Amino acid sequence: MSDSEPEAMAEADGVPSTKLPPHLELRRTRVLCKVDAPDNTDTIQYSGAYASLGHENSLRFADFCKDFRVDITRISDDDMELDMVGVDPSIANAFRRILLAELPTMAIEKVLIANNTSVVQDEVLAHRLGLIPIKVDPRLFDYLSENDTPNEKNTIVFKLHVRCEERGQRLTVKSNELMWLPKGSEFLKTSESLTSTSKPETYTSFTCSQDSMPEFAGNPIRVYPDIIISKLGFGQEIELEAHAVKGVGKTHAKWSPVATCWYRMLPEVELMEEIEGEKADVLKQKCPAKVFEIEDLADGRKRATVARPRACTLCRECIRDGEDWEKRISLRRVKNHFIFTIESTGALPPEVLFTEAVKILEDKCERVISDLS
Repeated sequence: MSDSEPEAMAEADGVPSTKLPPHLELRRTRVLCKVDAPDNTDTIQYSGAYASLGHENSLRFADFCKDFRVDITRISDDDMELDMVGVDPSIANAFRRILLAELPTMAIEKVLIANNTSVVQDEVLAHRLGLIPIKVDPRLFDYLSENDTPNEKNTIVFKLHVRCEERGQRLTVKSNELMWLPKGSEFLKTSESLTSTSKPETYTSFTCSQDSMPEFAGNPIRVYPDIIISKLGFGQEIELEAHAVKGVGKTHAKWSPVATCWYRMLPEVELMEEIEGEKADVLKQKCPAKVFEIEDLADGRKRATVARPRACTLCRECIRDGEDWEKRISLRRVKNHFIFTIESTGALPPEVLFTEAVKILEDKCERVISDLS
């Protein structure tokens, strides 16, 4: 859509384009941060809120297309920061909740313990194993229901067998010891038909080896390394199998794909008057986030400037301690500009997590439209 199309659509709808007075526009679009508490935090959604001033406040698709954008400001293998501009706080919070609770991952669900003589109880050991992130794309697997049989498309099997043999030295067991079993379980098959003279046989629960599948041929399944599971003393041993299945975070936190995900409104810092000399130095020292800097003017004077407004945490230290600092500095939040931070656990890159969250929200909207129609 071109830049002129949204305006043409608005004109075609016969919507007046009268602008609000500056003081009303400020209260409509900004949260005002005072010394004691934030003010004007509500989002005005009523379409006729400013009808007497000739301003149409309803949500229009053309305006949304014109104002909405997503800007990535920082990205790495594990985390990403992006700006989401032109959305309602409810939409921003919907993305946060989807990222936390509705994106599927693979996590250890069943732990079959053959021997555990460590100081860590079986239940605690199983819980610790479940929280270890598994580096595999969950989109390659199916969900395992109660009536399904574990197979290579819905289950990942890991084996852990460690024993401390050296007297006087404690052995640190880390997640690196978890070995992927692409052919499935290796535990011995037990049957009442087996006699004392018959030889028990090892069985494989998968019809084909996972490492022979094209999805994993050049990308073996791994777990996040260097996570301490337990510490063993002399003679202590752990032998177990761990079965990982697909799930979502609203079932259990171990399936959450993000270590954390949060957002904040874009901060704005504006100097209502020039702050010079010693007061400029005081203002710079007052801010723990280093938002302000000192500018040297041509006539030798010093003046405070807002150098890094994005770094402001709104601790409000700059407007405390009297001396009318609150009249000199205005702290605000932009109501429709959100700074998102996504920290991945390692299963999927953060940019993939965000795009998958968009797809889930899209599916939710389609279901609502379908039900309404």
